[in-house]
Amino acid sequence: MSAAPPSHDADAPLVLREDRDGVATLTLNRPKARNALSVGLMTALQQELDAINEDRSVRVVILTGAGPAFCAGHDLKEIRATPTKDAYDALFAQCAKLMLTITRIRPPVIAKVHGIATAAGCQLVASCDLAYCSDLARFATPGVNIGLFCSTPMVALTRAVGRKAAMEMLLLGDMIDAEDAESIGLVNRTMPADQLDEVVAGIADKIAAKSPLTLAVGKEAFYRQIDLDVEAAYAYAAQVMAQNMMAKDAAEGIDAFIGKREPVWCGQ
Repeated sequence: MSAAPPSHDADAPLVLREDRDGVATLTLNRPKARNALSVGLMTALQQELDAINEDRSVRVVILTGAGPAFCAGHDLKEIRATPTKDAYDALFAQCAKLMLTITRIRPPVIAKVHGIATAAGCQLVASCDLAYCSDLARFATPGVNIGLFCSTPMVALTRAVGRKAAMEMLLLGDMIDAEDAESIGLVNRTMPADQLDEVVAGIADKIAAKSPLTLAVGKEAFYRQIDLDVEAAYAYAAQVMAQNMMAKDAAEGIDAFIGKREPVWCGQ
């Protein structure tokens, strides 16, 4: 019997990056493995996100996948190759750090989903600030079917969709289609496959035209207030707004609005 073909070209980078007009597109690049999140792929993606967070020229990130799938979750063959508690602890800690990085880096991150996004791949979609998908996309947290409950994907999923919808996905492990993903709030919008690139590019460009300082302030505030009680959230948000008002970009934006002209952002 011949050996199975490699899941990745050893000479190809695991994550591709393309920059255009303030928008960085990161492409998961293990197409033969349906972009499964190997340790190597997670490491490469972490490095790219960390670099982007320090790159002031980047205002928006688009995350997508090469080949027919967006991301099929963790690499189960790699996981079973090292069946120790220490290895599992390290793997899921690495994954948690990666997902948190998406919510904590300065630029907004948009998931562009053209194919399946399952288990940790679904977690990746739920972790992104925005998500758009083609009508061919499918989503699932199917770990329950193989005796491994999707506990870490559950964290992002339950913060993106309602409890009943999340529990149904987690307990049944079934695929849901793009229309259902939109209806429960897992993605912002679904569209025909041939429109996905254009629509997401347009959204990214529109966001990239905003003040980069304001985007960073708003993204950080969103995630910090969302788990506070209402009174604490208002107290925190009021402080953020007052501080934001002291920024040069806020003064410029308000003056431009009053003067009926386009603002010129300085990022301060």
